[in-house]
Amino acid sequence: MLTRQALNPNLLAAQYAVRGPIVIRAQQLEDQGKKIIYCNIGNPQALKQKPLSYLRQVLSLLEFPELLNDSSVTSRYPEDLVKRAREILKFHPHGTGAYTQSAGIPFIRQAVADFIRERDGIPADRDHIILTDGASKGAQSVLLALLRGASDGFMIPVPQYPLYSATLALYGGKQIGYFLDEENRWQLSKQILTDSYDKARREGTNPVGIVVINPGNPTGAVLTAENIQMVIEFAGSRRLAIIADEVYQENVYGEGLSFISFAKMMHEMHERDVSLFSLHSVSKGFLGECGHRGGYLEIRNVPPDVLAEFVKQQTISLCANVDGQLATYLMVAPPEPEDESYPTFVAERDAILGSLKAKAALLGEAVNRIPGMRLEIPQGAMYAFVRFELPPDRKVDVATFSPAEQRAHEEKRDTEYCLALLEETGICVVPGSGFGQKPGTFHFRTTFLPPLEEIEDFVVKLRQFHEHYTRELAEA
Repeated sequence: MLTRQALNPNLLAAQYAVRGPIVIRAQQLEDQGKKIIYCNIGNPQALKQKPLSYLRQVLSLLEFPELLNDSSVTSRYPEDLVKRAREILKFHPHGTGAYTQSAGIPFIRQAVADFIRERDGIPADRDHIILTDGASKGAQSVLLALLRGASDGFMIPVPQYPLYSATLALYGGKQIGYFLDEENRWQLSKQILTDSYDKARREGTNPVGIVVINPGNPTGAVLTAENIQMVIEFAGSRRLAIIADEVYQENVYGEGLSFISFAKMMHEMHERDVSLFSLHSVSKGFLGECGHRGGYLEIRNVPPDVLAEFVKQQTISLCANVDGQLATYLMVAPPEPEDESYPTFVAERDAILGSLKAKAALLGEAVNRIPGMRLEIPQGAMYAFVRFELPPDRKVDVATFSPAEQRAHEEKRDTEYCLALLEETGICVVPGSGFGQKPGTFHFRTTFLPPLEEIEDFVVKLRQFHEHYTRELAEA
């Protein structure tokens, strides 16, 4: 019989905190009848966000095109969406059950290029766009392609979305963490980037790329234009490729802030030598279509033979799932103002984004009133990275620990905290150690996706729990 020890050690080393042991325990408690508030993962529709009508209406007609021949059915749909479904089937007559071109359905790739061109006012080429099974597959394809040997590594933010650390472990690459500046709204620091890069080189690691998540997961930060320009200059001076994870580009809530793509900034800088891999997804924004696994990878500043290798890599998986490709099309080409479906689309979109903004503010203000907790109110995305204080553990002398021992001790403490929070209150969050954090600090990541009344319940329970938990630790 196959044993765990016989498996690929890279697989055993990979960790993915947002679906880790605390979530497994939450599911066990739920099976026992306990109410669980799942705040561990950005899964909007699982947390009661309703699908957008226009997207589901069009997909329903595409999944069963015979409906288009029944006037009693089509009369119940907005006229423009019936027309849209017919046009899609004209461009893609094979429907949803057949393979597509490996890089994706051509007219959808063109629609993505048009979306980028309109969003940023810059040129975009459909031949440099690959439709993927969510942004995760796009990120993984870049990591796989650029990691040539065991000494190669990627610079990844700390804290970071654990897709990157897990995939690097799985592919045998090196993680080169760079700390985000918590005291400066989680922006990036050139000095920290430089120190991280230089340290990796001294230790024998060859940095080949840098990952930037904007807006940030788990921090909720929105990068400034100056920050993005600095990263591009830093990458150019060190011949690093950039993965720009921009899946939360519609989720910007901070007053006076706006999303700026790396592609736009790179174009304005006339940068032609830094290779850029930009990611977007139907899972986030205001769509929340995680289950459809749709997204795209846009590739800039690579020669044709390199681009061909990325298309070849996609060919090995045949193609992205067709429903996800269609959902991606509907994301980048929503209803127009003259369409019958437009008022409903705008009302649903604005209600979702407005609710997320209100919940981010409510969560931030409430957390900052809890003694021993603080939170930079999320400016974007769907998450808050809450910092909390714990009394010193008097059973150990942390000053005698090695860095590895300190990390393990702090991971144990924040995991115990989150597990106790789950057991006592039913609130399921993810320990900060699952994303990375500065030594000597404790955090947890929570979404603010649940309905407003659950967020209100969340902060009341959180305050009561934190006060009780820290008091008991201090008295132990």
